[in-house]
Amino acid sequence: MLLDVLADKNFFDSVKGTRQGRKVGPPRYKSKKDTRQSVRLNTNAFSLQDDGTVYVAKVGNLKVRWSRRLPAAPTSLTVTKDSSGRYFLSFVVDTEPDILPGLETEAGLDLGLSAFAVLSDGSKIDSPRFLRRAEKKLKRLQRELSRKAKGSKNRAKARIKVARQHARVADRRRDWHHKASTQIIRDNQAVYVEDLAVSGLGRTRLAKSVHDAGWSAFVGMLEYKAVKHGRTFAKVNRAFPSSQVCSACGFRDGPKPLHVRQWTCGECGTVHERDHNAARNVLFEGRRIVAAGRAETPNASWSAGKTRTKVPAQRVEAGSPRKGRTTQAEIPGLQAREHVNVDVMRIHVVDESAEP
Repeated sequence: MLLDVLADKNFFDSVKGTRQGRKVGPPRYKSKKDTRQSVRLNTNAFSLQDDGTVYVAKVGNLKVRWSRRLPAAPTSLTVTKDSSGRYFLSFVVDTEPDILPGLETEAGLDLGLSAFAVLSDGSKIDSPRFLRRAEKKLKRLQRELSRKAKGSKNRAKARIKVARQHARVADRRRDWHHKASTQIIRDNQAVYVEDLAVSGLGRTRLAKSVHDAGWSAFVGMLEYKAVKHGRTFAKVNRAFPSSQVCSACGFRDGPKPLHVRQWTCGECGTVHERDHNAARNVLFEGRRIVAAGRAETPNASWSAGKTRTKVPAQRVEAGSPRKGRTTQAEIPGLQAREHVNVDVMRIHVVDESAEP
């Protein structure tokens, strides 16, 4: 009931214009026909068995494929079913922060489409383009689905095939995002990235490529991993002209069309590669934000060592409450070991009766 009231309030505030951000639609209720269903259980409704199975009340023992061992006793369980018919169990546990050794290196990231990311040191991360690579098979499966009669069993089977192919693409992208973000966090003490308007870019002719890149999910991973491992993370405002300013002398040379990948500064004559120059400017602006105290760090915040900052939950976890606030900081209170971070672990439920 409380969630219904909050959803109604957000909708009416959005209509009246008193709510910040983009417009919010009217609340929608869950349906059996939703492509994604989930239920959250407390400790009274599930238990872990000695044989590796998970007992769920009114369901029984579930055979699961564990991704890793649980570091502590779980406090809640979320059971999720995706559109391809797969079931996942997500456990919430309390753990100590995994603080990495301090480093001197910092990195600014310029996200793009030709290269997924360009770092301020000049290194590039190529874009894997998982959706583009799977388009041929997806088109064939979609054609087969469109030829099936609506309401037939063959159409239901064809729909599952399409959903499974999309799930494979999403799983590969998510796995790649995790590996790339972890490597960046391990190699740098501070990471700065530009706050892109993904929702706006998703309405342009580049929409498919933008969504295929998955910038928002990647930045979210950088954010919570920075908090988890004691790194500094900050976002640079999207209005900052990173592609217009010379990173050598600071002269603003004006806007440039996207096809201009290299340009010469009109003030100092330095030849810039567009993305590398933007990444360096993001690095400098990120350092300025942290120095000004707008990103909470143990040295810049008056509350350092006194608060207990929560680690942002991963976006893929169903039922994880979000208050609309992001953390742009290292973890305060690490010296006193006061911080407790929430780790969410996902495992796959094995369905032996399903088709391979």
